[in-house]
Amino acid sequence: MNLNIRNSTFLVTGVTSGFGKSTAEHLMAEGAKVIGVARSQSDLNKMAQLHKDKMIPFCGDITEIDTVVKVARIAVASDISGAFINAGGPPAMKFEETDLDDWDKAYHQLLRWKVALTRALLPHFKTKQYGRIVYLESASVKQPIDNLVLSTSLRLSVVGMMKTVSQELAGHGITFNMIAPGSHNTPAIDRLIQKQADVRKISFQESKSRFLEKQPSKSMGNPEGPGSLAAWLLSPLSEFVNGQVYAIEGGTVKGTL
Repeated sequence: MNLNIRNSTFLVTGVTSGFGKSTAEHLMAEGAKVIGVARSQSDLNKMAQLHKDKMIPFCGDITEIDTVVKVARIAVASDISGAFINAGGPPAMKFEETDLDDWDKAYHQLLRWKVALTRALLPHFKTKQYGRIVYLESASVKQPIDNLVLSTSLRLSVVGMMKTVSQELAGHGITFNMIAPGSHNTPAIDRLIQKQADVRKISFQESKSRFLEKQPSKSMGNPEGPGSLAAWLLSPLSEFVNGQVYAIEGGTVKGTL
């Protein structure tokens, strides 16, 4: 499919693994350029070397405000058309295992920097009268997942922000949407499986087997699927999609909304 994004530039955070990597690769395959942000310089170098002139690497922790400011400056100077906003989540914990410091850290890790980055990019998109922002969160915003109280609570805050700003900025050519993946083959799901193994005092492999047995599909998802959806949502073809949450979770969410 031609997404009409050839020679456009996009910002992708968490670019060297999982959904960020998949999204970036789909964008570059369509002829777009990517400003890729990640914490590992070596992983960034490998990816940039592979994609050469299609990728502008930036090494930094996107959850830190200094990094947000620098990345936003580069993004605006590059006249970006959209941003894929994505980073890892807090540790898997039950509510009674948490303390207030855990909640403060989760706020910084999952919400605060996304607010800052969104605010930093909006003036550019408003001037351009065009922009696409896609947030990567979790299917837990549709249905809570065991041991993810911190992640679920703060990701729901991102949903609230996204839904509100999508209404406030409607009519400016800017759209805001969210992908909420369930269990996919990424490092994040391995951490959840390990947490369940620790709680049940079983091996990682046994925990994974039990985890898969509970999945309606009896399998994990491939990050390529959400990555292709993200690329479409970042394209001009998605102009009439705004404020939506796409749960890609293999049928685990049982609600009707």
